[in-house]
Amino acid sequence: MVQFTEPGLDALRVGAHRPPPRGPVTVRRPGPIRRAVWWIASWLPPAFFLRIVRPTEGGDSSAFPRVQVPATPVRLFVGPTNAAGQGWAWARAVERFADDVGAQNMAYRRTLAFPADVDARKALRGSRAWQSAQRREVLRFSHVVIEAQESLFPALGRGVAGEVHELRDAGVAVATLCHGSDVRLPSAHAQRDPWSPFLLESYTDTPLLQARAERSHELLRRLHEEGVPAFVSTPDLLLDVPWATWLPVVVDVDRWRTDTAPLERDVPVVVHAPSRAALKGTDLVEPVLRALEREGRVVYRQATGLDRDGMLALYRDADVVVDQLRLGIYGVAACEAMAAGRVVVSHVSQQSRREARKAAGQDLPVVEATADTLRDVLLDVVDGRDRARAVAARGPGFVRVLHDGRASSRALGDFLSSPGGTSVPGGTRRTADVRASSVRRQS
Repeated sequence: MVQFTEPGLDALRVGAHRPPPRGPVTVRRPGPIRRAVWWIASWLPPAFFLRIVRPTEGGDSSAFPRVQVPATPVRLFVGPTNAAGQGWAWARAVERFADDVGAQNMAYRRTLAFPADVDARKALRGSRAWQSAQRREVLRFSHVVIEAQESLFPALGRGVAGEVHELRDAGVAVATLCHGSDVRLPSAHAQRDPWSPFLLESYTDTPLLQARAERSHELLRRLHEEGVPAFVSTPDLLLDVPWATWLPVVVDVDRWRTDTAPLERDVPVVVHAPSRAALKGTDLVEPVLRALEREGRVVYRQATGLDRDGMLALYRDADVVVDQLRLGIYGVAACEAMAAGRVVVSHVSQQSRREARKAAGQDLPVVEATADTLRDVLLDVVDGRDRARAVAARGPGFVRVLHDGRASSRALGDFLSSPGGTSVPGGTRRTADVRASSVRRQS
């Protein structure tokens, strides 16, 4: 039996699965016969293609969703990563808060599932037939945002630059959107933050992330010179892409909010989610929390193996959420904890705090802590509960001002108003103005 490997690896596996070999591994380029077989298979109808590459998953129509072109004057397409569900959230934001805009997002499914308009199985990254059909539909959109410098249709082999040029030649306005590790230069981060994970010898992914970020920077600079605007999802990334516009992440404030005030019980519950533990500084957080738990000062709940509903319940029942101590950023997880009215403790750089204040007109309600200060900060929260509650009480309002979708819709406003295929050559950085008076439409 011939069984295909993960699409995109351009190889075949013959016979039964073998355990990975020990010691150094030499990766050999697949031979011409295997490449030819893969090429033929990739042009089969998607249902047949999926039966070949994923025989246990079936090939029903839901396995190969299709891009739907909105019947609106402005048609926005966002893809292909949907990191933390943000591609879908930004699409909904412009539909809700901007006039005459319809939007779709697409993502090749990852381990943790988030809502997506086109939720494509990972195997479809290798289907030329499916991607060719979706490409024809995407060319009918007026505006396209390409996430994380990743190809929308990798099996077609055009690459990101080729896709951008094809779209613009067809009269489509194109922008790029950076999410984080795709563009954050470890070398620069290590110079500006003493707690940077990229200073750790034990963090072995640094060379890979450096190489990826350098490739992204080369592409982004080239596209910038051609007049392609750039967006970043967190304010710290403005240091890496200074000509970009901050596109705030979006959180459903009403879904996360709770009427239960924090720090009402004698022993507060502290939550930390050790996803991407090395980057978040879990090695710095957990020893402090476990020591305080042994002393009876807190109850520590580790957020692992939970789906979105599980995270929602955990955050809403917490008193304190410790986000991260190494990157100096705030993102979706911190916004969700703020929306829930919890005391959020994290290391956020002064640059990110300045950008947040400039955009929202108020201070970021996150209690600052580093590895040196985390224990004292948490004890201060426990012993000075009124002060901590006052900070937590500002969280839902802050998120509603800057992260409920209105600010994101406005950040995209200039781009969505631009004619297809063109933008301002060498455009300068723009910071989103989130004042309520600039909202075009509310609903």
